[in-house]
Amino acid sequence: MSDTGALRAAAETAVRQCLALESGESCAIVTDDKREAIGEALYEVASEIADDAVIVRYPPGETHGAEPPEPVAAAMSGADVVLVPTSKSLSHTRARTNANAAGARVATLPGITEEVFTTGLDADYEAIAAHCADVREQVDGADEIRVTAAAGTDITFEIGDREFLSDTGIVHEPGDMSNLPAGEVFVSPESATGTFVVDGTMAPHGLLEEGQTLRFDVEDGYVTEVSDDEIRETIEGAAEEVGDAAYNPAELGIGTNVAVTDLVGSVLLDEKAAGTVHIAIGDDAGIGGDTEAPIHLDGIIREPTVTADGEIVELPRA
Repeated sequence: MSDTGALRAAAETAVRQCLALESGESCAIVTDDKREAIGEALYEVASEIADDAVIVRYPPGETHGAEPPEPVAAAMSGADVVLVPTSKSLSHTRARTNANAAGARVATLPGITEEVFTTGLDADYEAIAAHCADVREQVDGADEIRVTAAAGTDITFEIGDREFLSDTGIVHEPGDMSNLPAGEVFVSPESATGTFVVDGTMAPHGLLEEGQTLRFDVEDGYVTEVSDDEIRETIEGAAEEVGDAAYNPAELGIGTNVAVTDLVGSVLLDEKAAGTVHIAIGDDAGIGGDTEAPIHLDGIIREPTVTADGEIVELPRA
């Protein structure tokens, strides 16, 4: 049974603090059949602030990054403020980027659960923004970022002309976008070579057991080997549609949310954990890249060492 009081409190934080919805604005809550309770909580708060508030619900997408139905995309592009609590991520979709391009402030909550919603929004978002700024100061302008970790990760990213971005949870300006819960600095690299070994959380497995790892080999900007059968099949399925784009190392992210002290098995929350790194495969067109794919698969790496052009990056710690 849902804890309506806790859902209400989290919704208040999201709508009032993070999105700063005002009475004269329009707001679209986009949810699916598996996240109706969270969507309704957000709609309840939004409708008390703004007369022009709607909730749109649709069947869950097949994969993270799959485009929603056209009426959903139209509702997103037509609103001033958009909140998207869905079981499959819309963060890296044209629907989301088009909404931002139209001036909407967008917060996506991909894979959100009621537990993550009620606990992950209990955070100091001004502090998160400060940690993001500190990491950005260390990595902005770097040509190469190298990530190593004890489980076997050793991968170097070529940043090129791509820009690092911050996900602070503060979504107050037209065209702004953030995940909720928030807290990361991320970039879509131009290329990468090496190996990354996920030992934290990754769909479809959730939180990996102690000693369990998922290995990915990357060469000249493409994933060449995947140790896990399920993930490999997902990538191969996407490749049938878009070819090599499915093997793109799409994102390097650094967690900055010091309120997340333990990994819980939710990619949405765990990728924000301070002192972790996450690496994604697939689509990057929504985060500054130029690769379009129907997947965006994030894997979290515990206790990494990160260097920017050879200088160690001091990561925030929980």
